[in-house]
Parts: sequence; C-alpha cells; structure tokens
Amino acid sequence: MVARASSDSSATKTFELIVPGMGSDHCAGIVSKTIRRLEGIDDVSTNLAAHRVKVTARYDGPDAENLRKAVEGAGYDVAAISRDDDADQESETAIEEAYLQQARRRLWIAAIPTTLIMLLMIPHMFWQPVPGYLAIIALLAFPVVFLFGGAATHKASWRSLKNGTFNMDVLISMGSLPPYIIGLVGFVYPMTSFIEMAATIMTFHLVGRYLETKAKGKASEAIRRLLTMGAKTARVERNGEEVEIPVRELAPGDIMIVRPGDKVPTDGEVVDGESHLDESIATGESVPVYKSTGDTVIGATINKEGRLRVKATRVGGDTFLAQVVKLIDEAQGSRVPIQEFADRMTGRFVPLVLVIALGSLLVWLFAADALRPILEWGGAFLPWVDPAAPTPVLAILAAIAVLVIACPCALGLATPTALMVGSGVGAERGILIRSGEAIQTFKDIKVMVLDKTGTITRGEPKLTDVVAAEGVSETELLELAATVENASEHPIARAIVEGARERGIRPGDVLDFRSTGARGVSGRVGDRTVLIGNRRLLEEEGVTGLDALSERLHDLESQGRTAVIVARDSQAYGIVAVADTLKDESVDAIKAMHEHGLHVVMITGDNERAAQAVAREVGIDEVRAGVLPEGKVDAIRELQKKYGNHVAMVGDGINDAPALKQANVGIAIGAGADVAIEAADVTLVRGELSGVVDAMVLSRATFRKIVENLVWASGYNAAAIPIAAAGLLHPMIGVVAMTASSLSVIGNSMLLRRRYQKEHR
Repeated sequence: MVARASSDSSATKTFELIVPGMGSDHCAGIVSKTIRRLEGIDDVSTNLAAHRVKVTARYDGPDAENLRKAVEGAGYDVAAISRDDDADQESETAIEEAYLQQARRRLWIAAIPTTLIMLLMIPHMFWQPVPGYLAIIALLAFPVVFLFGGAATHKASWRSLKNGTFNMDVLISMGSLPPYIIGLVGFVYPMTSFIEMAATIMTFHLVGRYLETKAKGKASEAIRRLLTMGAKTARVERNGEEVEIPVRELAPGDIMIVRPGDKVPTDGEVVDGESHLDESIATGESVPVYKSTGDTVIGATINKEGRLRVKATRVGGDTFLAQVVKLIDEAQGSRVPIQEFADRMTGRFVPLVLVIALGSLLVWLFAADALRPILEWGGAFLPWVDPAAPTPVLAILAAIAVLVIACPCALGLATPTALMVGSGVGAERGILIRSGEAIQTFKDIKVMVLDKTGTITRGEPKLTDVVAAEGVSETELLELAATVENASEHPIARAIVEGARERGIRPGDVLDFRSTGARGVSGRVGDRTVLIGNRRLLEEEGVTGLDALSERLHDLESQGRTAVIVARDSQAYGIVAVADTLKDESVDAIKAMHEHGLHVVMITGDNERAAQAVAREVGIDEVRAGVLPEGKVDAIRELQKKYGNHVAMVGDGINDAPALKQANVGIAIGAGADVAIEAADVTLVRGELSGVVDAMVLSRATFRKIVENLVWASGYNAAAIPIAAAGLLHPMIGVVAMTASSLSVIGNSMLLRRRYQKEHR
C-alpha cells in the first residue's frame, strides 16, 4: 500500500482523504466520480461511515493537491489528506473531533439570531405589529443564511452545480436563498415575508448536520476505542540497559520489557517470564490468559502480574490491532447488495426533486383555484395551512417544502450506519465482519462446512489412553514410553512425553536411541531394550503377547486414535494412544448450528475412520474425508450445486484459504494462518467455533436493521413529497421532519446492539 519511490508509471501511490461533508451514498458517488475523472487514477473506494476516501493512483498520476482541488470542486471540503505510509490515525480522529466542534459553533451562530427572529415573529403575527419588523429580521437572518451559518452550504452547492453534479446542499440552498430574496420584495411591495423561513430552514439543516455528526461518532465508538487503546511508549533493551522509546520506533526483533500493569506495546513472543494477560480487547474474553516462554502476545493487551521479556514480531500496520481496525474500516466501507437499490434511487433523486419542485411552483401559479379545495380540507386540522393565501405565496411554499422535505440523507444513511454499529458490536465480541455482502448472504446460509483439524479439534495430539498389559502398571508403562519418546521430536512422541509430565511422571535416560521413520522408535532404558511402534513393526521384530492387546488396539483405532504398542525385551508391555482432541465448545457449537437450521458438513484430509469418529462425537451430519486442499474447493462447489449458493465454510489453515474464498461466506478462526484470515469474510478472533453462531446472529440482526432503515427512509420520502407538493406541508415543519428522519435512521441503527443481545440469548 505504500507508494514506491520510482518514476515507473506502473508504480502506484495511495492517498486517504477525510471528507466530513460526505454524508450519504449520493455524496460518496459524486466524490468518487469526480476523482475518477482525473488522469492516472487506478481505484477509488469510499467509506461513508468514516467519511474517508481511499485513492490509488499511478505514480505519475495526481498528487494530494490535485485530489483536494477535485473534491472541493465537487462541493465537498477536505479536512485532511495523507499518504498511506504516513497516515496517523490519532491525528485523523482529532480532525474529525475538530469538525464536530466546528459544526457545533455554526449551529449556535445560526440558532441565536433565528431564535430572536421567532421571538419577534410570534407577537408580530398574533398581537401587535413590530415597528421595522422586516428590516430587523432581514438583518438577523443575513448572517444565518449567507455568512457563518449558510456560507459553507452555498459554497458546496455552487461547486457541485459548477461541476455538473447535484449534492444534498443544493436542495438546502434552493430552500433558503429564494425565500430570503423574495422576502426582500416586501420593502417595495406589500407581501408575506419568507425571510423567517429561510433562517429557520438553514438553522434546522445545521442542527441536523451537527446531530448526525455526533451520532455517527457515537456509532463508531468501537473503532475509536481501538485506536486509543494501544501503548504510547515501550521499554526495550538497548546495550544491556532498559530505555523507553515511542511505540512507533519499535522494530521487529526488539526485546520489550513488560512489567505488571503495563500494556504490551506491540505483537510479540514471550522469551522470558510468565504471567496472565487481559486479552479482552482482542477476544472479548474477560478471563486473563496464562502466557509463558514461547507464547505469542497481542499488542495493547494488559500484563496482570509477572514481568515479561517479549520479542517484537509485528509493528505498525502489521500488528493485530492495526489489522482489526483495517477489517472494521473495510466492513464499514463495504457495500451490501441491497444497497444497490438505494444507490439507484439517490443517484437520480436530486434532479428529480428539482423537477418536482419546479412543477409544483408552476402548477400552483396557474391552477391554484383548482387545488384550493385540498387546502380547505387540510386547513380543517392543519393550523399552518391557509386556503386564502395569495397564489404566489402558495406556489412558493409548495416548491420550497418539496425541496427541504425531499433530502434523501436518511436513505443514504440507512446502510452505512447499520454496518457501522454492527461491525462495532462484532469487534467488541471478537467477531470481525469485513464484507458487507457477507452480512446479506449469511442470512440465507443452509450449509456450514467445517474443517476438522484446528477448527473442531485442537489441532495438536494429546495423550488419551494408557492400556497396560497384564501384570504391568499404567505408571510403569507410561514412564517407559516417555523415556524413549523423549529423544524424539515427532508430534506423537511430544504428546506422549507431555501427557506423562502432566501425570507427574518424569522421563528417564535412554541410550542407543534409534528411529525407524514413520514406523516407530527404539532405545535402551537401563539394561532393557524398548521398542515402540505399530503392530507390523513389532511383529517383524518378533514381539510376543500382541494378541492379548489386539482387541483393545482395534477399539482405539476405530475411535480415531493413533495407538502405538510398547514392548520391553520383545514382550508386549501395553498400548499408548494419542488423538487430536475436541475443543471444549465444539459439541455445543454444532448443536447450536443445528438449532439454527444448518446442515453441518465436515471436510478433512484425515482418514475416513478418524473423521467418522470425530463426526459421531460432535454430531456432524455429513463427512467428506481424505480430501486434499484442492479437493476442498471442489467439495464446496458440489455442495453449492446441491444446496444453491448458500454454503459457508469455517477453516484455520493455509490449505483452507482457497475453499474459504470459494464458499459464499468464508469464516476464519482467528488463531489460524494469516492467509486464511485474509481470504475470509468473517474472522473469529477468539478461535472458538461457538463464534460462528454469534456471527450469524449478528449478521442477521444487522441486515434486518438495514432493511428497516431502507423501508423507513424510502417510505418517508415517498409519502412526504406528494404532501409537500399538495401545499399541506409548511417548509419549516418539513425541514424538522427531514432532520428527524435522518436521526431516526441513526437511532434505529443504534438499537442493533440491543437486538443482537436479545437474539443471542
């Protein structure tokens, strides 16, 4: 992502722009289209929720200043612009906070004169005419409409029109400027004043902008917390001494000193010490996790007790925390297929509204008498409707009402606000959904495909059974096996040795250790010769007493265990078995999948017998064993043909990445390989299979919120525009309703947290 310092036209550079005024999909479309017109642009992606635009350009393409001028030419201010290699998340957050403060100042500057206008208008209209009323309100409204309040809006409108586009500010400008200008006619010709309306429309517009900015900031709290949770400094060993440096100066390989109570500065590996770490920021799990030499640790987690020496392995943008922020950004900026409906509507909406407003003006000017019965009906219960008003007044009121009520901001906010809240809720619970499309697809999933090793099982063999021959104790057998296997690095040998140590048995000394490849090992313990291996090897070596163990050996192998026979001085001594054991939550997780109506399939490269044994234990519906990595992709395709495009897959290894991409929804266990996580649509940071159902519930709840928002926003506009065109909606009430519509969509999205918790019970 970092630009290459080269004049090669094939090299690229990436910029990120913060565009605070980009408040809807329509706005995002204008900004994107404007930038794409520039020569040398490779790609443009917008993140509406974060007000960010990411631009990839050829190295000989436009620079930061060219991009700024293009976006400002389209009617949108650029708060900041940075190259990907020098972007500072904290400073960008500060910029957004500054824009919130600016929105608050503009609101107060407009609200005070408008409040004075309202206080004068009420007695002037109902009790006693105020001397010089028109001049007073014209002076009070001027800074609201033209200067501190409305200047930015009109500037954006002019840029937009000059660029051949129509943004939301155009509607507000046309709803506030004409009323003020027409109201000035009152100085030379007696007529109704519209100046109060102009000031009120602009003020309520600024109220809406401020509240939307504040609500969006609250909705994206999760990502903001992540950005501030990292350590600012790190203690590192330099020339035998501890020195404190800024975290940004850390390099891979640095040895960090993490004291009790400290945050781990960056991702790393424990090289000395032991402690419990609070990893709730990463996994959502409140119980501290034990860490010792060789264990990996995550930056920003908190050391609860012991002193640790940690080798930095990832820094900067490569850290877990940075990747989580990136995933959330991708999720918030991604598009949901249903959003295409909203895009098509908003893309044509502003020109259509202008046409409807002009049509309303003309119809009322030339056919007011035919329409007055509508006003007489409405005037019976709507106090602001005056059937006796002059025809020009009715025409102007109807046109302005259409302009201010029709602003489709609520429609544009429907999808991104729900995605923003949903991705934040997921991040708090260790569920990272990086694809908006996955949210819509998840609700229709019928088949859940699970990899076995590392997903259902722990992915590492454990000692499970010790079967001693007659006259031999289990302790004696296991001590003998562990002593010989302690000289081997084979995973089965490691499992046997570790299992013995867990039972308090210490391996002894072995002489003349010898390995026979995959068949077994041998050695001398004291003055005895010990042979450990499969039945065929022991039969070839003339070991006796095997028949007495054959039935038990068969039982263990039928359960999917890997069993080896231990012999001493050519006499069978017993059986030691290991197996890749189930994760604690696997049975309950698969049961929950069944409760949600999923058909659960296990695809594994393991043999049929071992696969079937695991499937029986956890309740798998269908097993496909002995499948190579490339075969997993074919298996997913077969399931997609059988069940339609409703197949999700969970995996954790490099060999799962192609199948995760092929599945309609790919789900990576967070503890797995980076390439698997990169290929997936959903990442479960905790590495627990139970997170699959949590992710499904969250996705379904998020999609329902998107649908609710779209239905409300589109229904609101569809109902409000005809009412406004019919002259039954006062423009000042319309602008309040427009603001309320946008805020209701944001508020409904905020309720997603409650819905998820309710459905998750």
